[in-house]
Amino acid sequence: MKTFAASWCVTLMALATPAFAQTPAPSASAAVVKASAPALCDACGTVTQVHEETRKGKGGALGMVGGAVVGGLLGHQVGGGTGKTLATAGGAAGGAYLGNEIQKKVNSKKVWITSVRLKDGSTHQFEQESQPAWGVGQVVLVNGNALTRQ
Repeated sequence: MKTFAASWCVTLMALATPAFAQTPAPSASAAVVKASAPALCDACGTVTQVHEETRKGKGGALGMVGGAVVGGLLGHQVGGGTGKTLATAGGAAGGAYLGNEIQKKVNSKKVWITSVRLKDGSTHQFEQESQPAWGVGQVVLVNGNALTRQ
């Protein structure tokens, strides 16, 4: 009785298993779909990353001179005699450095960095001041140092 029941269950399972449950071989239509994916032009690339960074601005004479004056005045308030002279000079030097750093921070700007993988497999980065009109995975046209959305 056990043998009959076991063979009956195996027969039912074979009938219940659909024929398409087995993995079919790739068909010709699947190869056509893969081949019809758009190919990159010679000057095109695929965006792999887009992010924003802050770039330090340039310092200049204005920040240095302003900082030196303020630092010199503050240094002059300290000590007396030779110590006062050294404090004034040290305050002016430190003030000039800090004034230059403050000017760099005031003149800082935000830039967008786009990484693009080109057709030859190399990756290049492009920088621009405005938010780009493309995202990761999109195809862009590389024209010198500029990118254009495809």
